[in-house]
Parts: sequence; structure tokens; C-alpha cells
Amino acid sequence: MSDTGSADSASSPRTLYRERQWVPLYWWFMALFLVALTSLQFYLNRDIWWFIIPMTVLSAVAAWILLSWSSTVLTVEQDPDGTRWLSVKSANLPHKVVSRSLAVPSTAKRNAMGRQLDPAAFVVSHGWIPEMVMLVLDDPEDSTPYWLVSTRNPEALLEAFLPEQTDSSLSKYRP
Repeated sequence: MSDTGSADSASSPRTLYRERQWVPLYWWFMALFLVALTSLQFYLNRDIWWFIIPMTVLSAVAAWILLSWSSTVLTVEQDPDGTRWLSVKSANLPHKVVSRSLAVPSTAKRNAMGRQLDPAAFVVSHGWIPEMVMLVLDDPEDSTPYWLVSTRNPEALLEAFLPEQTDSSLSKYRP
């Protein structure tokens, strides 16, 4: 056994938070209902293959669509040097460039995504996830003013990514 295995584990980033943003379960049932209804329409007064082929093709298409909508994964990882990284889709953000952070409750999501939204902001939003986090950047090399990211648990995300800012950003939203 060599020492490279232990060196690799010591140099690899540690995952502090991970969230896969699945579509709601009832969407799968709605897709199944629509696939069955459409396949039955093809089948009316015809051979059984007019049901089997559309059912197979439409089921594959529906599954592909729902899985692609559920492909967003948020991760917070910490490097051995202490830098924490937020990864969303193919974008990465180090914690050192975030000057302020806050949880955006479901009641304020419409305003954050409406007229107040800066067109230069980095936005990852899903309608089925009611809450978001806003991460205001202070990076002279980047023209992006802030990140606005949907999350099911904004408190846990901010606690993992920015523990030094968590108390001030979440205190007004805690009961």
C-alpha cells in the first residue's frame, strides 16, 4: 500500500452541502397520466402496437424531460486550504468574493425575480423550489453583481458556504 492514497484523500475537497433539485413527485404522476392518455388516443380502434409504441416513446421522452429538469445539483466543497466553493451547474463561486448573503423567503422571491432583478446577475431558479439565497459579490474581476440560487434549505446552504455570515443574514427570517 502506498502513501498516495492517503495524500489524495487529504488533498481532495470535502463536501459540506449537497442538494439535488428534483421536480415534485406529482409531476411524475401527471406525466404518466398524459402519456397514458395520449397513447390511448393513438390506440382507439387500432392494433395493440398503436398503444405499445407511443407508450414506450412518450414514456422515454417524459422521463428524459423530467430528469433533465431535475439535473441541478448544488454543492459546497471545502479545499484543504480552507476555501469553500459553491458549485451550481457548471459555475463555481469561492466564498472569499461574497461580501453579503441573505436568504430570500418564498414571499420575497417574486420581487427578487421581478423588476428588481439585475440582468447581469447569475440566476438559477426553479418554480417548484420556493426559496432562494442571494450572494452579493465583491470581485473586481467579475462583472456579475450577485448570485440568486434556488434552494430547498437556504439556512443549511448559507451555514455550509458562509458560516461567518450566517447569523446576520438569517436572524430576521427565524421565528
